[in-house]
Amino acid sequence: MDGFPILSVMLAVPAIAAIACLFLSADTARWTALIATFIDLALGTMLWTQFDIGGAQWQFVEQGVRLGFFGWDLGIDGFALLLIMLSVFLMPICIGASWRSVTHRVPEYMAAFLLTEVLMIGTFAAQDLFLFYLFFEAGLIPMYLIIGIWGGANRIYASYKFFLYTLLGSLLMLVAMLYMAGTAGTSSIPALQAYDFPADVQTWLWLAFFASFAVKMPMWPVHTWLPDAHVQAPTAGSVILAGVLLKLGGYGFLRFSLPMFPEASGQLAWLIFALSAVAVIYTSLVALVQADMKKLIAYSSVAHMAIVTIGLFAFNRQGIEGAMIMMLSHGLVSGALFLCVGVIYDRLHTREIARYGGLSINMPRYAIMFLFFTMASIGLPGTSGFVAEFLALMGAYQISTWTALLCTTGIILGAAYMLYLYRRIAYGEITSEEVRGMSDLSTRELWLLAPIAAVVLWMGVYPESFMAPMRKDVAVLLQRIDRATPLSDSRPTAGNPAAAAAHVPEHHETPGEAH
Repeated sequence: MDGFPILSVMLAVPAIAAIACLFLSADTARWTALIATFIDLALGTMLWTQFDIGGAQWQFVEQGVRLGFFGWDLGIDGFALLLIMLSVFLMPICIGASWRSVTHRVPEYMAAFLLTEVLMIGTFAAQDLFLFYLFFEAGLIPMYLIIGIWGGANRIYASYKFFLYTLLGSLLMLVAMLYMAGTAGTSSIPALQAYDFPADVQTWLWLAFFASFAVKMPMWPVHTWLPDAHVQAPTAGSVILAGVLLKLGGYGFLRFSLPMFPEASGQLAWLIFALSAVAVIYTSLVALVQADMKKLIAYSSVAHMAIVTIGLFAFNRQGIEGAMIMMLSHGLVSGALFLCVGVIYDRLHTREIARYGGLSINMPRYAIMFLFFTMASIGLPGTSGFVAEFLALMGAYQISTWTALLCTTGIILGAAYMLYLYRRIAYGEITSEEVRGMSDLSTRELWLLAPIAAVVLWMGVYPESFMAPMRKDVAVLLQRIDRATPLSDSRPTAGNPAAAAAHVPEHHETPGEAH
């Protein structure tokens, strides 16, 4: 691997394929997009197998041309590796999901998806502040087009709302980035992570970055663009929006807010906890009363991403690892749930829950798949959701018992709205002839859902495969933010000197950390 610019190649393959798609017929464009995404999946697998666990923090580093502060600097750590793998894994599935359902302007549609892949990988691999900003913001454009051109009846409103919400927050971030580069004299992300900004300045910089990342997550109360975008987006658009684009906010907190502004993160952790607790309870209750399947899953996404934010700002290993596993788990599970909705939408052309019922009678394979992803979404032990929620809430409990208590109600409410959805769709009598005539999963649809189910099980049964690459990065991050850990409201048991002696606000070693 020495000297081979694998990250640049991973960006070049879909970029060249996207341009090629524009000049091809619909069928050829589909095949070109599928082959390009499989090549990137193969390159991503090489990246995963060649990644030196416990080695240098930044690997596969590429340094290209520099223009003043701006430079083509690429490189990944364990966090970026896992999120790039999530992106390249979901992308061929998205192309497969659009195979039959998209018949209008197919070459442009495939080009938009390939461009989205370029920008997602670029965001996770960028090591230069302005290169990151370029990829991070440009990711809006293809998604805006996917919703605006191939979306539902109300697509124009949804695409504008998505674009304006996410763009406005990011303008403040750009101002902060210009200030940071000017003050520190560098735009290198690794260098800035080691640079200490004055504590009073950190607060303003943190708030500027927060404005952008909170909308991208999306956090309550700036989440309202998400249900609209999901409902109007085509199936594959929803998969990539839930699967990867929502993770950009969490990645931003992990990469910028925590290591670059540790003091501000510690002081303002209460704000994150408060907004996250409201998000978990409020959006779960809203999900309970939804009549549209996609809206219900969209609101559940807001609740799950709130678990990510409490984990990240718990300032301990369990919280950060749990948040990261939750990002991966949610990307897979909610992506699969949107695919499941897409399957029945293609047959009946409605997402209204009341129109269905009794699907387990005539679509048994579909009912089993949908049940599996429903259970993964509510954190059934043995699936990825359990590992993620358990770790994130355990991390939160160490720093704030109240936050952990409020957010744990999300698990109960999550079980309520997901099982209620499943009961209405899969059980009961078949009331209409249209539903009676619906065919079960085709081979193509099984091929789309089976790999996701396999990875969700793998992550639930053996999470070590996903924790090992990031273990060293979590340790480095904890070392950096340890001095700013907010005071915990969790108290040791009275009269237990051993517990009192152990109660120090340091990072706690977990089994296997000594690898």
